[in-house]
Amino acid sequence: MIRNLTLTILFFAFASVISAQSGRMKPSETPTPKKDAPRPSVVYMPTQTAAPKSSPSPNNSVKKTEVDDDIINVESNLVPIPVSVLGADGQAVANLRREDFTLQIDGQAAEIGDLARSETPVRLALLFDNSSSVTIAREFEKKAAIRFFRKVLRPSKDLAALFSVSTAARLEQPLTKDVSQLTDAIDLFAEPQGATALLDGIIKAAEYLRDASGRRVIVIVSDGEDTISDSTFEETLKAIQANNVQVYVVKTKEFENFKQTGQRGGNANIRALAAERRMQEITQQTGGAVYSPIDERELDQAFNQISAELAQQYILSYYPENDADKRGEFRTISLAVKTGKNLSVRTRKGYYVPKRN
Repeated sequence: MIRNLTLTILFFAFASVISAQSGRMKPSETPTPKKDAPRPSVVYMPTQTAAPKSSPSPNNSVKKTEVDDDIINVESNLVPIPVSVLGADGQAVANLRREDFTLQIDGQAAEIGDLARSETPVRLALLFDNSSSVTIAREFEKKAAIRFFRKVLRPSKDLAALFSVSTAARLEQPLTKDVSQLTDAIDLFAEPQGATALLDGIIKAAEYLRDASGRRVIVIVSDGEDTISDSTFEETLKAIQANNVQVYVVKTKEFENFKQTGQRGGNANIRALAAERRMQEITQQTGGAVYSPIDERELDQAFNQISAELAQQYILSYYPENDADKRGEFRTISLAVKTGKNLSVRTRKGYYVPKRN
């Protein structure tokens, strides 16, 4: 009997504890492990998390550029080196590997980071001389520019812009992949007039391409003469090199001379000779070329060569390791092919080390 009484007391005591707890807690709640412990915050994480930001260092800074709805990471200290390699027959050599090239910077052996081919997109600016000095070659230049866009641009990859050059340089059509917008802009050009600020126009186009990802190319359709620019030739060449731009020139002076004299070459004056030397120097320093057609057949050949070269180029990448103490200075580039017998190698001659922002 005493045993039954004890069990009854224990039963009612246990029931009282359960009843007290149920009065303080709803069925769906979970007890807090510790009385004074703070409640954890709930964070909803997205399906993709952004990469942590890192502080850029002078030799390893990265910027992001948005092109055609794609985000492309661009190494700001990367030096692109476009290279054209031709055999003895003048045809492009297209089977070389990174190991086949040797690179020197300021005469010292340097490592080549990467090698790409023509799949790299082109960001191109065409400078159309619309000054009074090219009146004779006016229609010739228009046909040249239109044919160039139709032959060279790959609508799925490349973008092009159009500048006119006379007393001042003006952007006529911003970067686009629509060839019809470019050709329409050419057709709407005013009659040629005014002086020729060609050097100013080259600098303006180079700076316009500064933030464009891909191969940066300027094509100049002009007689090459400059009569009014505020910029010097040295400033122009520096702007091209500093912005990693390759330059090609379709020079119309020979066409003008041929129209007037019926002979190739014609009578060259001092100003024309100076212009020719400037155009040759610009293209040699950047790895481009000068073409001097005298008729439409040669014009087609010139643009076919430019188109083929852009399609068959090697693009080498150099990542400087010791530029921190050379900011603002020019560093020379020397490139060769190890098995380079009877091969012609054309590339840029150097680059400027960016200054600190």
